[in-house]
Amino acid sequence: MTFADVLIQQVVNGLALGMMYALLALGFTMVYGIIELINFAHFSVFMAGTFMGLVVLRLLGFTGESRGIYGLPLVGTLLFVFGAVMIGTGLLGVAVERICLRPMRGVSGTAPMITTIGVAFIIINVVQLSWGPQTKPFPRIVPDRRWAIGHAEVSLSQILLFVCGLILMLALNYLVKRTALGKAMRATAQDMDAAKMMGVDIDRVIVLTFFLGSALAGAGSLFFGLYYGFTSFYIGYQTGLRAFTSAVLGGIGNIPGAVVGGLIIGLIQALGGQLLEVKWTDVIIFSILITVMVFRPTGLFGILTPQKA
Repeated sequence: MTFADVLIQQVVNGLALGMMYALLALGFTMVYGIIELINFAHFSVFMAGTFMGLVVLRLLGFTGESRGIYGLPLVGTLLFVFGAVMIGTGLLGVAVERICLRPMRGVSGTAPMITTIGVAFIIINVVQLSWGPQTKPFPRIVPDRRWAIGHAEVSLSQILLFVCGLILMLALNYLVKRTALGKAMRATAQDMDAAKMMGVDIDRVIVLTFFLGSALAGAGSLFFGLYYGFTSFYIGYQTGLRAFTSAVLGGIGNIPGAVVGGLIIGLIQALGGQLLEVKWTDVIIFSILITVMVFRPTGLFGILTPQKA
């Protein structure tokens, strides 16, 4: 395999990995865009989604056969599992907002953000106590089919990850730009008090925002399990920080920016691991986070807006 083939392979790997980061970054982007809160509990919602996937697959009696569960076609199996996990993580996100964040909505300063850090550790420890500290194998329900690109390869799981992530991003962008709910979200993001006076149900908008963002994290968590073949209670931290960097790089609050940022971070991780030692990839990624925060806090596609009163 030539050096060019190796680069092509790592670009394929990076694009698939980046789309997973993008799905997680979209949750950060949506919540911050509405209430200007960095929701660090989003890391743990992502991690919990992988265990929800394990529970659903076990309840369905998954045998590891690629034809599906109880005779269902593979596509039907994937749609059912993804639907169940996205609903589960969406409801977990709603619970975080209703129980922990809504009582603090009028509190200024960093208290709400610190609260999300505490919630994140609660979820981590509940999962660890329930499942143990050991890494859990994730069932491979996607057939290991590969297609050649020169001497490089692209797998079916990578194609599914990229295509499904792109579809979800486009659907979310359509919802925000073209629907009544999206109009209410944009109004709330611009001026919450004015939106309330115009009849927008602020509580409903915020709850649905948490649900949608957490549901996308659930989709990303299943892709993580299917792509890597394992899960554990600690996976949310590092993956979540990379996704957060993706959101900041693209412009936190900007939906297409979160996807572009995720793809860039995925490419950096894949190419950096190939061209440099793997241990240097996180140094590069988090150096990007610091650089963007210092020199361009709006990211690549964000727009500088006045602070809300």
